[in-house]
Amino acid sequence: MNCTLFFDERRIMKDYNLNKLFKFIKLKIMNPSNMINRVEKLSLLSEMIAFAQTDENIKSIEYKFLFSIAKQLDISKEDFDYLFDHPVNYVHLKSHSERIVQFHRLVLLMNLDNHISNKELVKLHNFGLRMGLSHESINRVLDLMESFPNKIVPPDFLIDIFKVQYN
Repeated sequence: MNCTLFFDERRIMKDYNLNKLFKFIKLKIMNPSNMINRVEKLSLLSEMIAFAQTDENIKSIEYKFLFSIAKQLDISKEDFDYLFDHPVNYVHLKSHSERIVQFHRLVLLMNLDNHISNKELVKLHNFGLRMGLSHESINRVLDLMESFPNKIVPPDFLIDIFKVQYN
């Protein structure tokens, strides 16, 4: 994929508050030690890339977000870019907490451009179901995100929502 990114970094930081978002991801939901192996990491990234391609073109802000996750997972830029044209088969995440974290990443990715299409909502819902998350919990997260700044559901709220399905 030939991706040339042109942007005014200060404008993006202001408009999308990327610095805060990336710090949040790094501190709260990105822990590479949770990943079992490289195949699982590549599968996770492939899934996110496929989700970002829902709107046909990946916006520069989405690319930066995805690449920041790749770096957190110790995936090289070459391997990351290769995934755009050669996706890795889906590998089901073993632990429920890893699936919740992946669902949260997808929610964050969906909200980066401040435009949510029905196509994205359907795809996100289907990804959540494929991961084994409950229909009710997925809908609750999607409804609840509207009430938070930048539509970022805090991890504690997300965990509480998904805990209910196990009780």
